[in-house]
Amino acid sequence: MLEDLTLKFEKALKKVTGQGRLTESNISDTLREIRRVLLDADVNYKVAKQFIDDVKQKALGKEVLASVTPGQLITKIIFDELTELMGGANKELNLNPSGPTIILMVGLQGSGKTTFSGKLAKYLKNNGRKVLLTAADVYRPAAIDQLKTLGGQIDVPVFTIDGSKEPIKIADDSVKYAKENSLDTIIIDTAGRLHVDEDLMREVEAIKEKIEPTETLFVVDSMTGQDAVNSAKAFHDRVDFDGIVLTKLDGDSRGGCALSIKSVVNKPIKFASLGEKLDSIEVFFPDRLASRILGKGDVISLVEKAQEQFDEREAEDLEKKLMSNKFDFEDFLKQIKMIKKMGSLKSLLGMVPGISSAMKNADVDDKQLVKVESIIQSMTKGERSNPKILNGSRRKRIARGSGNSIQDVNRLLKQFKDMQKMMKMFSGKGAKQLKAMKNFRFN
Repeated sequence: MLEDLTLKFEKALKKVTGQGRLTESNISDTLREIRRVLLDADVNYKVAKQFIDDVKQKALGKEVLASVTPGQLITKIIFDELTELMGGANKELNLNPSGPTIILMVGLQGSGKTTFSGKLAKYLKNNGRKVLLTAADVYRPAAIDQLKTLGGQIDVPVFTIDGSKEPIKIADDSVKYAKENSLDTIIIDTAGRLHVDEDLMREVEAIKEKIEPTETLFVVDSMTGQDAVNSAKAFHDRVDFDGIVLTKLDGDSRGGCALSIKSVVNKPIKFASLGEKLDSIEVFFPDRLASRILGKGDVISLVEKAQEQFDEREAEDLEKKLMSNKFDFEDFLKQIKMIKKMGSLKSLLGMVPGISSAMKNADVDDKQLVKVESIIQSMTKGERSNPKILNGSRRKRIARGSGNSIQDVNRLLKQFKDMQKMMKMFSGKGAKQLKAMKNFRFN
């Protein structure tokens, strides 16, 4: 995610890293390069210019403390400005304290509105809401069927009116249905067009006027850069939405949309949608994305993802096994399954500070986890708990059963043996550190 932008920022900041002090000359050199980086990333020209002016003004007036290098100081200033550029603080979803919450989804066709509606429904259901999905896109072929499929996957009802071509009536009737059935949250998926046009705007305006939504979210494909920002402005001028959803952010290497859109329409980014899985949705935190852009990782989000899959009892058992050096392939398999639920390996590694440069040419493939999983699953229970009995014939059987080569099996066994040695060193004092980490919570 935004890896091209991260690498270019890191390169630009090297101009001032190692300098004895900040001067007007080295600040100007660095900011000239960063301006070029922003424009290459398809950041709005006016936004880029204002950003550079703000950073320069703050950097020139700063004295470098003895404990801080010039590189650290200007990185901190840029971090603060990037955070502010994307909205400053996190802005939560508006939820109606009394009566149903109505969330209206708007945007162009292909932006990912329907898929995101399903993701948001699952997210809100997991947070105790009683959700209804409304299929008000009556034009796109299979849009209603797609929403029904998503609703079925997460066990959320979907409101439709068979054969109806009246999205305003569908939206209005769905609100009545939700009230009658004690459902407190209605997510209305509306139609889009391939481009902004008068018919689209009139329809969205009419739906909004009729149902008076608690929250109107503009959904946009972040990979479309300045086109996304332009469509956001067009919708904002007519519909006056409350917040922005950036979809396909995991596929966006440049970042122009994420960095420009808040400044242009002055509306907060509330969610980021990453990948196709229904749980690949993140509440948007400007400071966390700013940290990732600067190659500093996003440890808070990484911990939160881990905690979502965190089982207290299993963690206690794992801790005991680590302390007594009894970690086996059965435990390893559980950890792999947990990691797979957290998201793609590349996205997780991107949250680790300083990893972006190291990963530049790395081939991080989730299929490697699948391969390891298939090898372990081809072992008997006895082999998983006692890898020492894995002789040549057993290894050949495992290779055949998992569809891998004997070299793949041998490689995994060697890596596991090395890991067990590390675990042995880790037991005792290290296990206490693990326990402290497990109980750590961010404020």
